[in-house]
Amino acid sequence: MLLVIDENAENSRLDTYLAELYDGISRSKIQSAIKSGKVTVNGVVKKASYSLKEGDKIEFENLVEEKVLAIEPENIPLDVVWEDENMAVINKPSGMLTHPTFIETSGTLVNALLYKYGQNLSDVNGEFRRGIVHRLDRNTSGLLMIPKNNKTHEYLANLIKNHDLTKKYHAVLVGNYPRDNDVISDPIGRNNLNPKKMAVRPDGRPSVTKLKVIERFGNEATYVELNLITGRTHQIRVHTSYKKHPVYNDTMYGAGQGKVKTQEQVLQSYYLKFAKPFSQEIIELEIEPDEKLSKVLTYFRNRRV
Repeated sequence: MLLVIDENAENSRLDTYLAELYDGISRSKIQSAIKSGKVTVNGVVKKASYSLKEGDKIEFENLVEEKVLAIEPENIPLDVVWEDENMAVINKPSGMLTHPTFIETSGTLVNALLYKYGQNLSDVNGEFRRGIVHRLDRNTSGLLMIPKNNKTHEYLANLIKNHDLTKKYHAVLVGNYPRDNDVISDPIGRNNLNPKKMAVRPDGRPSVTKLKVIERFGNEATYVELNLITGRTHQIRVHTSYKKHPVYNDTMYGAGQGKVKTQEQVLQSYYLKFAKPFSQEIIELEIEPDEKLSKVLTYFRNRRV
C-alpha cells in the first residue's frame, strides 16, 4: 500500500500517523511493524518517531494481517454537482467516510466512486484513497473535488497547497459569537492527550479561518459563514471551539448535544471556486443547506417568531 503525506500530516510521528489512519490497530503493533522493516518512507526504513514531511511516500504490505484488504465497488448513490473528463465535484452526505480505513472498508465515498467510475480515478494516494485529493470529516457534508487521473490529482493538489481555490462552509455555532466579522489565526497541531484530535498550540502549523456572521439567535446560537484560508485537519472545529463557540452538536470539540439532535457537527462545505484543470475557465459551485443544517436553522428561526 502507498500513502503520500499531505501538508496536514506534516510533522506527525510515523507511528502516530499510521495508528490514527488505521483505527483499531494498537500503536505497539504499528511500532513493531515499523521496527521489523515492514514500513518504509521513501524506500528507507525509519524509526517510529520519524517526523513526516509533505510529499513523503509511506509503503507497506500486510501491516498486521496476512490478508490484503480489497476495497470493493458499491452501488451507493452519488450527488454529482459538476464534472468533466478530468474530475468531478461530489456533494458528500453527513455520516459517510471519505475513504476506507483498516476497520471500515465499505460504505465510504471511495466505494461509491469505484462503482461509478471504475479505474478512472487517480491512484496517487493508493487504493484506499482512489480519487481522493482532499477530505471532509465523516459528519461534515458538502463539496469534494474528485480527480479522475493522476495528472489532474497533481493539479488539484497544487491548487490546495498554494491556496488557489476558495472553500466556504456554513455552520451553526453554540452561543452568541461576539464579532460580526473575525479572522481566527491561531496555529493548530496534534492534541497531546488524544492523537485523534487537533488543538491550538504555539508550535502548531499556521492556520487561518475567516468568519462572517449570517444570522444570530440570541444567546443560543449563531449561523456563520467560514472561509478556509488554510486547510488543517478539523480546522473550523478547532478554531471555533478555541473561541468558546464550538460547532453545534460537535461533541468531540466540546459542544455537547444541543436541544436539536443531529448526527454530530452542524457543518457543511457549501461553496467551491477553482480554475478548471488545464483551462482558464473558473468553476463556481454552491449547494443548498443539507437536512441537518436546515433542521437546526428552522428550529431557531421558529423560536424567534
